Order: sequence, then structure tokens, then C-alpha cells
Amino acid sequence: MSSKEKTVHRDRAALLKGPVLIAVAVVILLSCYAWAKKTVVVDIDGSQTTVKTFSFTVGGLLKSQKIALLEKDEVSPPLASTLKKGMIVTIKRATDLTIAVDGSEIPARTMTRKVEDALLEYGISLGPEDEVEPAKDSPVNPGMTVKVARVKTESLTCDAPIDYETKKQYTVKLPGGESRVAQEGKEGTERQTWQVTFKDGKEVDRQLASREVIEPPTDKIVLYGSTMVVSRGGDNIRYARVLDMLASAYTYTGYNTASGVAPSYGVAAVDTSRIPMGTRLYVDGYGYATALDRGSAIQGNRIDLFFGSYSEAMGWGLRWVKVYVLD
Repeated sequence: MSSKEKTVHRDRAALLKGPVLIAVAVVILLSCYAWAKKTVVVDIDGSQTTVKTFSFTVGGLLKSQKIALLEKDEVSPPLASTLKKGMIVTIKRATDLTIAVDGSEIPARTMTRKVEDALLEYGISLGPEDEVEPAKDSPVNPGMTVKVARVKTESLTCDAPIDYETKKQYTVKLPGGESRVAQEGKEGTERQTWQVTFKDGKEVDRQLASREVIEPPTDKIVLYGSTMVVSRGGDNIRYARVLDMLASAYTYTGYNTASGVAPSYGVAAVDTSRIPMGTRLYVDGYGYATALDRGSAIQGNRIDLFFGSYSEAMGWGLRWVKVYVLD
């Protein structure tokens, strides 16, 4: 082969080699493209999206898809993990809420699912009486406000006055319609123990647990006159009550009265269940008398008046009279 033919052959081989190299390069590029392009699934709180990406890591995928991670959000696999075809990238968003406690409102973000766990996460401990709204076992919901009320019950002791009572007493020593304070009243003192409940520092309930009398009160006593006045023989006679009685008469029997004194004018025998022994009386038509005797026949509204002689007793006979009880 001549030199000229060799030259033509080399030129023809060179021309054929160029397209082959280009074809190989294209195949390689297509293979790399196919290898680099991956189909993955992004799951955000259960909502899934299929994504085709050239990213090599989970972090690169999120950046390319403009998916921002906020504080306490969780991603799986981790951001530095290599992406693989068919991989599911799971993102769990934290929940925003507000915790109102001890006079402050705390913006919070949590992955916990219960209110109680969210409080623990933020270092909020609960006392035995503290109140939580909503309840501790309630689910955490976006945008919710959890209110914590600090509740405590204390035992408080104090001294309190005891009111005195005003008591009325009736006496024949005062005219009817008049009154007089016989004894001034004085308050007593009692020691009270209270169970007091405070909510966020403010008293909301108070229950009396016990009381002890330290000094009893002194009653105020007011005397009221129970006597009325009747005029007899120019005298004003004060009396407490008046009775209509059937009056008989008796004279000496040789025995002393039931009270032990000798009978004399002014002695009256009465039913002591109605008129106590020793009661002073005024009997119309007879005068002043004292209940110092009794008799088996003298019952109820009967009265027996003593006279110094049989004739006087017979002269009195049996009559209805008004008997004024003086004391």
C-alpha cells in the first residue's frame, strides 16, 4: 500500500472514531442521569407526596423541595442519610401551644401527645391540688392554651366574738310597762379553725373545721314589770295577775296551818299547784292575805279565808271574788 493510501485510511478511521466516542459519552451520561435521578416519598404528618430528585441526601432533598424543619420537628432517616430509590422520608411536625402558668404565658412546641407530658417537657410540676384545663390526659392540639391553676389548702386559726343573748325576765317588783337592765351583756370568744383554699394566690373557699369556746358570753338580762295597779280603799295595789275564785271562810280548828304558823286573820288556804305557798294576795272584800294553808277541799279556783270568829266566818259565807296575786 502506497503512502498515499495509508494516509487516506488513517483519515477515514479518525472520522469513524469521533462519532463512536460521542455515542459512548451519551450512553454514559444517560446512565449517570438514570442513576442520579431517584423517586422517593415524602411523608409529612401522614400526608405523602412522591418526589423525583437528584439530591444525594435527605437534607438535600428537603432543601430542594423547600421543606423547612422547625424547632422540635422530627425527620427520619436523619438529614445526613443517603437517599435511595423508593425511600420514604418521614417528617413529624411538632405542635404549637401556649402554657399559662404562674402568671405567665409560655409559647411551647412539643412532640408529645398528652397535655401532662407537654407540661413535664417544659419543667412544669404539678402539686396534688393543682388544676389543669384541659385535663392532664387530654390530647395536645395545635394552637391550644393549657391553663395551670396553683391550688393549695391551708389551715388558719383565728379568734372570733360570740354574740350574747338578751333574755327577758318578768318581775312584780316593777310596774307594768317599765323595764330595767339587770345585767349587761358581754361578748364571748371562740377559737375557730378554718380550711382555706387558695387558687393562684386568691382565696376561693373557706370551710369551718372546728371551734372551741375560750370565754363564754354573758347574757344581757332585762327585767320587765309584770305588775298592774288597782285602787282599793284609796290604796294603789300592784299585782301580777288576777283570778276569779270561789271564796269560803273558816275559823279556829285547834291546829296550826299547813305552813306551820298559827292561823290568824290574813291567812288563806289555796291550791298550791295554782298559787305557791307564801304568795301574797289581795282579796276583794277581805283585804291582804298570804297563802299559808291548804285543804283537801280547796282545789282549783277555790280559796278559804281565815276569820277570827265563827260568826264572822258564817257572815262571809261563800262568794265569788277577785283575788289579786301580788308577787
